[in-house]
Amino acid sequence: MLKVLALTLIIFFSLQGRLFALDWIMLHEKADSQSLESALKACQLEPSSVENLYVLGLVYFNLHRDNEAKASFSEILSRNPGIIEAQWGIAEALRRQHKLGEADVILNKVIMDNPEFSPAYISLAYIKYILMDFNASVRLSLEIIKRGREKSDLSNFTRAYSMYAGAKGMIAHYGGPLSKAVNGLAVKPNLEKAFKLQPDSAAVLFGLGSYYFLAPVIAGGDKNKAEDYLRRAIEADPLFADAYVRLAQLYKVRGDNERYEFYINKAFSLDPNNILLLDHKSGRCKFICIGGEEKG
Repeated sequence: MLKVLALTLIIFFSLQGRLFALDWIMLHEKADSQSLESALKACQLEPSSVENLYVLGLVYFNLHRDNEAKASFSEILSRNPGIIEAQWGIAEALRRQHKLGEADVILNKVIMDNPEFSPAYISLAYIKYILMDFNASVRLSLEIIKRGREKSDLSNFTRAYSMYAGAKGMIAHYGGPLSKAVNGLAVKPNLEKAFKLQPDSAAVLFGLGSYYFLAPVIAGGDKNKAEDYLRRAIEADPLFADAYVRLAQLYKVRGDNERYEFYINKAFSLDPNNILLLDHKSGRCKFICIGGEEKG
């Protein structure tokens, strides 16, 4: 009898978090169209609503207010530690704060506990990309793509295509002639798919700008198109440090040192620990730098 009771309690507590499972697809898409003012007002009107607090955390993420986002998800977990979506929110905040090891542990647990939660795969794909495990980044992104649009919110589904394209591009860059041909050909079509899904996404515009900047002319490289897309990425998200770094690199190639300094300093002011910025400044160029004067 005691064994049965113990087993029942174990099952109950292991499922407790899932009893509070959120309609995360709906909430993520709601957050993408909600202002901070309306998200705060919703929390004030219903202070006990976990859903409203979760949306507020996502809105903070969209505004790059990561500490406030983390506080929102922490508040949810203080009420119920088993809410997996909020655990992801903490991990995503840690990822954005460049605490990759801590984020990695939480994300793997989230995926184990809820294999259907797409945002965790995308967050982990970003980490694997930064750690230069591009094959893992491809695998994680492809998992979301294979599931189809109905199994994910629009933004994370779009990010899956962008991340898949970016990781494939890096595999091509580090690979031999066959890899460059096979993996390189996957980059632009997947970026174009992402663009069709969310043409105003800063991440997608950044991806296209990076492609046109880094690709050789024979593969469609075009510095003018790169400049256009990167500027549009900044217009879409003025706090997106990666786009400033790439645009600075482009002006460096063109010999425009004044604009190079402006954009590289802007990136530093936004995020001094940005991986792309540190990679460029160090000269290691693990994530590809182009040097010399522009030709043609």
